[in-house]
Amino acid sequence: MTACAWVWAPRPEASGTARIAVVQAGVVTGPGAAGRRFARGEALTRELAGRDLDLVVWGESSVGFDLTARRDLAARIAALSRTVGADILVNVDARSTDPAGRGGIFKRSVLVGPGGPTGDTYDKMRLVPFGEYVPARAALGWATSVGRAAGEDRVRGTRQRVMSLPGAGGLRFGPLICFETAFPDMSRHLVADGAQVLVGQSSTSSFQGSWAPGQHASLAALRAAETGRPMVHATLTGISAVFGPTGARVGEVGTATDRGEAAVYDVPLARGRTLYVRFGDWAVHGALAVLALFCAARLYRSLRRPAPAPRVPRARTARASAERPARRASARP
Repeated sequence: MTACAWVWAPRPEASGTARIAVVQAGVVTGPGAAGRRFARGEALTRELAGRDLDLVVWGESSVGFDLTARRDLAARIAALSRTVGADILVNVDARSTDPAGRGGIFKRSVLVGPGGPTGDTYDKMRLVPFGEYVPARAALGWATSVGRAAGEDRVRGTRQRVMSLPGAGGLRFGPLICFETAFPDMSRHLVADGAQVLVGQSSTSSFQGSWAPGQHASLAALRAAETGRPMVHATLTGISAVFGPTGARVGEVGTATDRGEAAVYDVPLARGRTLYVRFGDWAVHGALAVLALFCAARLYRSLRRPAPAPRVPRARTARASAERPARRASARP
């Protein structure tokens, strides 16, 4: 294969893979759900010991406590990291208690290594309307009284982040949180910044038994094919799945959306840049440009077309006036 083909149509490297585990805690409800959910993820992760892993990914909202305040939980995740021999990417859904940071509730990806949190964090930037914030809350705040709209707006992140692992050859990955996997520009920016793997953390607990979990997982295939990078879609509940750099399915965690399970995948890596990563939404912009040119041409032609000549009434002659009474007379009996 030529160098040009590697640049324009990246393919998995024959010897390049990353061994990534997905931990899906499953549906946990009722009093103390946050603590029991954490314990469930902890137990599933412990089963991965000895699997020669590069990274372990938990789903969205897998940790319901701020790890800055709950150092005991951070220490338990660090112990898990030492047990499995890999860093663990968890997702915190909690109010920040860091006095040096912003207050409020965050959706935050946090990388934890053998020594504790590594300092690599990412705060969700694109929040779900009404689910995580209420647009124009002063006018639409009444929605919280008639539905499940957010009683308090989550704090919005300010920038994307590419994280790297100390082992695994310095593997670089870009996290996305739930709703964000629907936006191709976000995955494109992560790959342009050097991400080798895209990682989505999500939860579809509000949509159990519907088409939504499968549809959400399928978005990861699109993001992979667009960017030429594999994508790991890890859910708290729903359908966790992994897709290679061409969008082909590598594997899926079970078939029951409420099932708790851990699975390991050999994820193929790729190099080179796709047209989408290089030029962005060029196809959409090109189509809009063609449409604009077509409309402009039609408008120009309509303006250049000569106006129709005015209709002139038929002139009356003396002969025609004389013949008209004669015709009327001949028509009488």
